Amino acid sequence: MIEVLQRVIPEAPDRPAIAGPDHPIRIATQEIATQPGAWTTERASNVEKLFDALAPEWDSRETANQMAPLVDALERGEVTGNLCVDVGSGTGASTRQLSGRFRRLVAVDIAIEMLRRAPAELAPRVRADGARLPVQDRVVDALVLVNAFLFPAEVDRVLAVDGALVWVSTLGDGTPIYLSPDEVAAALPGRWAARTSDAALRTARRMGPPGPLRRGGGRVPRGGRGGGPELGATDRARGGGRGD
Repeated sequence: MIEVLQRVIPEAPDRPAIAGPDHPIRIATQEIATQPGAWTTERASNVEKLFDALAPEWDSRETANQMAPLVDALERGEVTGNLCVDVGSGTGASTRQLSGRFRRLVAVDIAIEMLRRAPAELAPRVRADGARLPVQDRVVDALVLVNAFLFPAEVDRVLAVDGALVWVSTLGDGTPIYLSPDEVAAALPGRWAARTSDAALRTARRMGPPGPLRRGGGRVPRGGRGGGPELGATDRARGGGRGD
């Protein structure tokens, strides 16, 4: 079930349409979300190298209202809770908007150079693969993906029974890493109720109890400021999936 919300964010007249259906990143996004085994070690390594290389100038791409769709998703989606995981957090644009809204916030990215440029004071920065998050089963109240690859089985594994997936495409259907609302809902295991606006999904929640877990994700104890390896004074993190 998909509820279409009224548009509240005016479309910028000069909004770039960076990618169309035939863009290589768009094709990869669809394959990763729908084809088991599409997220290979080679593909993960290539994505890591790409975003490590982009990190030094990444902040120059940020526009004044880039995170407005995220704020809209959180507010009209009534997204609250204890633990929020920001997947594909990059240099921290989304993390800044999430800070203060949850008791615990963890920023996750595959690219170490992105994390090094992210604000350390807002959340633990964890280098990890979005397909194998260092989080226990079904403990995440809000799983936030801003311009990030969707790993449906991992969303199902880590999201709390009453938790919310926040999926934001900042350029709508012109975003390289993009799936339509119908594509996201179809890729997720089970039945989901979603809210969408501006041709992009905002939030999705389960309709009814989740099914059995598909094992294979990472595991860490639940407590503390993240439980997993953090990027601090030294590079103690390990891992490899992202998008920002």
